[in-house]
Amino acid sequence: MSPSSTRTRSVRRSRTRRVGESAIGVLLVARTGLMGLLALLLLVAGVWTSWQTAQYAMLVKARGRGMMTVSACAGERCTGPYVPSAGEGRRLAKVSVAEAAADKGARVEVTVKPGTTQAVRTGAAGVLHAWVPFAGSLLLAALVVAGGLRLRRTAWVMGLLGAVLLGAAFAAL
Repeated sequence: MSPSSTRTRSVRRSRTRRVGESAIGVLLVARTGLMGLLALLLLVAGVWTSWQTAQYAMLVKARGRGMMTVSACAGERCTGPYVPSAGEGRRLAKVSVAEAAADKGARVEVTVKPGTTQAVRTGAAGVLHAWVPFAGSLLLAALVVAGGLRLRRTAWVMGLLGAVLLGAAFAAL
């Protein structure tokens, strides 16, 4: 047998086929990049939304902390009088807090946003409640990661973290 008969002969593909294969490759890379950007956008939006409330629940130490007694709830907000616990705060006749953060008649520890009458619940329950939008964005991003990026294990981890955060927030309240 001659050495040329054992070699496989490469068949040259046409220019049209090579361009088509390259275009499909470019589309696959574009899809992966777009899905990655969408997942990142969802996560950044969740953190941004949560941080608007979480910064007051987590970081403000001496200024504006006190107790609020829930006297009435209407719509999505509960209102009541506020008494500062220490520091330079002053008593307020009426501040409002998110309805899910307190029951009627309960005394809850809150911090008042500077220059407003809006209060944010502090402590573990307040911090967990503030991060609920981020938990929702984790759940949504998990769907994008699983479907668009085909990273199923990563998506499961993201989805489970979001579900645990949501469950902990509602259990703490």
